[in-house]
Amino acid sequence: MPPHRIPLRALPLCAAAFLLTSCGWTDDGPSVAPPAAPIGVTAEAGSSSTVHVMWNRPGPGAKVEGYSVYQGEKLVKELPGEQYMVDISGLKPSASYSFTVRARDDRGTLGPRSRAVKVTTPRFKKADKKPPTVPGELKGDARGARSALLTWKSSTDDQAVASYDIYQSGTKIHSAGAKATRTVVTGLRPGTDYTFTVKARDASDNSSAASNALRLTTAEGAEDARGTAPTEFEAVSREEDGSYHIDLSWNPPETDGVVMQYRIQLNREQTTSLVWGGNPPKGRAKHSFYADREKGVTYRVRIQAMLPDGTFGEYSPERVVVTGEAPKR
Repeated sequence: MPPHRIPLRALPLCAAAFLLTSCGWTDDGPSVAPPAAPIGVTAEAGSSSTVHVMWNRPGPGAKVEGYSVYQGEKLVKELPGEQYMVDISGLKPSASYSFTVRARDDRGTLGPRSRAVKVTTPRFKKADKKPPTVPGELKGDARGARSALLTWKSSTDDQAVASYDIYQSGTKIHSAGAKATRTVVTGLRPGTDYTFTVKARDASDNSSAASNALRLTTAEGAEDARGTAPTEFEAVSREEDGSYHIDLSWNPPETDGVVMQYRIQLNREQTTSLVWGGNPPKGRAKHSFYADREKGVTYRVRIQAMLPDGTFGEYSPERVVVTGEAPKR
C-alpha cells in the first residue's frame, strides 16, 4: 500500500462536509455563506484606558468588506475590510474586558463572532505626566519578501511601561507587550522600502518620543517567505493498538499575530490541514495522526504555517519517519 493512501482517505469526506456546511440552496439559486469568524484575535492593554485588538487577515479568496468589533455585547467599532487592528479607548483602569470580532461581506451580512479574548487594563497612576524613555537601538532586517524582524532596547518609566507601539511611516500598525523587545511584522509587499519606529507607552497613556528610524527593503519575489517556517520541527513514529501513528512537534514561527492553521505534507503531497479550534498552544505545538498498520513504511513529513496576513509561510525542514523505527534526519 502506498504510504500516503490511508491518511488521504478522509479528504473527500472533509471536502463534502465543508461544501454542505458552507453552501445551501434557495428558490433564487445557490445561497452564499456569510464570512467566516475572524481568527487569531488578540487583545493587549496599551494603557489603563486603552486596549489594542488585532486579528488575522482572511485567507486568499475571502470576500470581507468590513469588521465589527464588540466589547462584550456592545458594538464599539466599525472598520473597513483592509483594517485588522484597532485601539479601543475610554476604558476603566484595573477592569476586565472581553472582545469579539465579526466579518461583514459586500451585502452587509455579518458572519459569526470570533472567539472572545479577555484583557485587564493596568492600574491608573495619578499625577503621572512623565512619559517613558525612548526605546533604544531599533534594529532589524527583512525576512524575505513579506515580513521583517524588529528588535529594540527596552524603555524605562517612573511607574512602569505598559506597551510598545510599532509605527510604519508614522502610522501605528502593531502593539507589543510591556516586556517585549522584538516583533515580526508580516503582510509586507515584495521589493518595497519601509520605515519603522517604536514608541513606549505607560499606564497613564503617556507615550515616549519615537525611536530611531529603521529603514529596510523587502526582497523581490512574492513567493519568498524566508524566516517564516516553524522551527525545531520533529516527527517520530509511535505504535498504538497494532497501528503506527506519527507524532509531530514544533515551535510556531514568530509573527505579529497568532498562527491558527498549518498544512501538513507527506511525501511532498498535501495531506491535511491542522486548524486550532480554540486557543493555539503556548510555546511548543504538538499534533498526532494515524499513518499505517505496516512496519517499515517510510514517510517524509514537513509543515508550513498560515501567517496572520492570510498567506502561507516557508516549509519546515523535512523529516524522514519509518514506522516502527527511530527517526532519521
